[in-house]
Amino acid sequence: MTQRQKPKVIEVLLTKPETAMEKTTRIAMKMLDEEAEQRKAKSDRLRIARQERDANTSIEEARAERKARKTRAAPKR
Repeated sequence: MTQRQKPKVIEVLLTKPETAMEKTTRIAMKMLDEEAEQRKAKSDRLRIARQERDANTSIEEARAERKARKTRAAPKR
């Protein structure tokens, strides 16, 4: 006859249960980190686009564009 094997005892790591406040804090921090990563990625994309645009635009054209924007933005009285 075969002998019955003793059930193996798996050591369970006892962890302190997470409180509701800790869970909320963890989730909020994760959301903030994701938003910060998205902002950084957007800033990087815009910086690269601006650098490419500036590289393709002559200095005189850029000055003309700035001057045109200033005159359009002035309020009418």
